[in-house]
Amino acid sequence: MQHEFTIQVSPEIAANPNRLKTTVSKKNNIPLQEIKYIQVLKRSIDARQRAIKVNLKLKVFVQEEFVDSSIELPEYPFVSNAPEVVIIGAGPAGLFAALRCIELGCKPIVLERGKDVRTRRRDLKAINRDHIVDEDSNYCFGEGGAGTYSDGKLYTRSKKRGDVNRILELLVAFGATDQILVEAHPHIGTNKLPGIIAAIREKIIERGGEIHFETRVIDFEIRNSEINGVTLLGGSTIATNKLILATGHSARDIFELLYHKQIEIEAKPFALGVRVEHSQQLIDQIQYKCEVRSPYLPPSPYSIVKQVRGRGMYSFCMCPGGVIAPCATSPGEVVTNGWSPSKRDQPTANSGIVIELRMEDFKPFSNYGPLSGMYFQKSIEQQAWKVGGRTQRVPAQRLIDMVEGKVSSNLPVTSYKPGLTSVDMNAVFPEFIHDTLKDGFKAFDKSMRGYLTNEAVVHAPESRTSSPVRIPRDWKTLEHLQIKGLYPCGEGAGYAGGIISAAIDGEKCAAACVATIKA
Repeated sequence: MQHEFTIQVSPEIAANPNRLKTTVSKKNNIPLQEIKYIQVLKRSIDARQRAIKVNLKLKVFVQEEFVDSSIELPEYPFVSNAPEVVIIGAGPAGLFAALRCIELGCKPIVLERGKDVRTRRRDLKAINRDHIVDEDSNYCFGEGGAGTYSDGKLYTRSKKRGDVNRILELLVAFGATDQILVEAHPHIGTNKLPGIIAAIREKIIERGGEIHFETRVIDFEIRNSEINGVTLLGGSTIATNKLILATGHSARDIFELLYHKQIEIEAKPFALGVRVEHSQQLIDQIQYKCEVRSPYLPPSPYSIVKQVRGRGMYSFCMCPGGVIAPCATSPGEVVTNGWSPSKRDQPTANSGIVIELRMEDFKPFSNYGPLSGMYFQKSIEQQAWKVGGRTQRVPAQRLIDMVEGKVSSNLPVTSYKPGLTSVDMNAVFPEFIHDTLKDGFKAFDKSMRGYLTNEAVVHAPESRTSSPVRIPRDWKTLEHLQIKGLYPCGEGAGYAGGIISAAIDGEKCAAACVATIKA
């Protein structure tokens, strides 16, 4: 017999199967010897009180043996000779669109401007060590997209958009730990993601799909308002009347191409700010209300949302036990992001701290039309590059110094490998962003006493939170409103905000596309 229970226990009990079994027995009046197995279905930490608790949803097997069943992949058919769908971009939206195409009996042809996960590492090393930015291979472009080397957070609020559990189970089948099905805020880790992405690629190719790396699309062929093919850098073309556009939120050349071809796009608001690094020990002390974190607790994250000067200001992509990475996609700009390895065992914690932007903020760039937000974003990244020393060194300032308007006389070594340049952040940001951040950090300290410390370092900018452009599509068919056969997809099109929501959107676009082929 199986029973499901929700229980709250100490971290020590949650980490010890025997103690957990005894606790479940006592709380539910089940004889200890009759409990054959306890399966943890969901786990979350409640650190609101000094006595930290772990919330568990359990399936208890009473007088019944537990039979473990591994999660298996769908029976993907062989599609080498099936109708073709061209997919631009091998990020989560593009890869999951490809898998769904195969599942539904169509052949995906994936075109990726960057390199495969293994080769891509050399270009990441060049950014960190030599300050060389490859426009086609970096932290944002390449197999797996921005997520591959950016942590692998799988938490999403987009549960209404599709089947989150289906995506998580597919990731487990491709090699992720099954704990991502259990944790309230699942996370794979940058060290584990490349292997999972490679396994997805191998399955696509094994079942007759194609993936072409270092293949940049530079033009769309359109006839009678219908997609007819794509032109590649070098001049070759691929004919298609079914195109899923899943290029990610940093593919500015694609946004420019759409604009110049008068294919309808629109500016959208996004968020922008800085990335702040503290010691993980300090964040643990604040969040867990202790001097030393219990060995039964993971490195603590944090999440803060405030209204400051009439704008939302909040933590974004918080990385416990993580590092800050250089994420520029073109020479002449500086961009930051953060990631954590699977064990989250680095000594520092970092988070994007961003403020909401509005359409009126982009007015100085209104001559760029729907690209006004993108050029606003770009201007700050280029200014950071200039102020930082025209390399990948990042403009930086101690946190209290920033709030008080002082240039830091010295800076500690942080996890950002290319290095730091001490600046006044007022030289990087427009006044309204700078002043909102300053006031916001004071408000943050009221919620997290100790957050505002000069041991914390501000790195600028955190600017690639979401796409500055939306590519409109029909809510039902998911086709572009103007161009038949073009399916805007994922983060770059403005319909997702992370690995899971992008993967869900990729599946949805693939299903909609294949439905027209088989109609």
